[in-house]
Amino acid sequence: MKNILLKVEKLWVKGNEKEILKGINFQIKKGEIQALLGPNASGKSTFAQVILGKPKYKVTKGKIFFEGKNITKFPPEKRVKLGLSLVWQSPPTVEGVKLSKLLKKISKKSIDIKEAKELLEREINLDFSGGEKKISELLQVISLKPKLVVFDEIDSGLDLERLKRIAKIIKRELINKKVSVLLITHWGQILHYLEPEITNVMLDGKIICKEKDFKKVFKVIRKYGYEKCKKCQLLAD
Repeated sequence: MKNILLKVEKLWVKGNEKEILKGINFQIKKGEIQALLGPNASGKSTFAQVILGKPKYKVTKGKIFFEGKNITKFPPEKRVKLGLSLVWQSPPTVEGVKLSKLLKKISKKSIDIKEAKELLEREINLDFSGGEKKISELLQVISLKPKLVVFDEIDSGLDLERLKRIAKIIKRELINKKVSVLLITHWGQILHYLEPEITNVMLDGKIICKEKDFKKVFKVIRKYGYEKCKKCQLLAD
């Protein structure tokens, strides 16, 4: 299909000789927003990093396609140039470099996002709070003008005010501009502000459910936990 941006076929992945992802099938369309939910150690973050080509993980079977091109063996920098980006869960600190300077270097122009002005003249992530680090990463990704952004637990540890601010930036600067978005999350609080078109559930390295109504997924997970997902009973209630 011409409108499929990213397609993952029967993907098996190892890390430290341990099988982590087990036969993943996944695809996201151009301009689509999806979510990937799952408990800790289910393979969500590994999936995000494999999409971006992090070398610590080894693809043992399967393929990854981006805009119809097989990128399974592409290094991270080549994937970024094609339009793939990842907002990291724990970004590094870069002392001596102001965030505004880095953003201008990436985008060739000044970045004007009102929710983040107080961060621009500070050194990258130096003494930033958790929420400020996530906004910093978000600005860097926006500067790259991506086609697909994968967010790894961007709502983790955020208070309500910061969560709303980040969701507002994502919606205005990415979703409204038809950038595809994959929101990887444990509890999914951000999904109340950025409603996905498809919600995937991952358990034990497998995507075991795809649901269009994310509220149904939340209802079951909150009541029964992820155990009920194993039995594929999301729509029972």
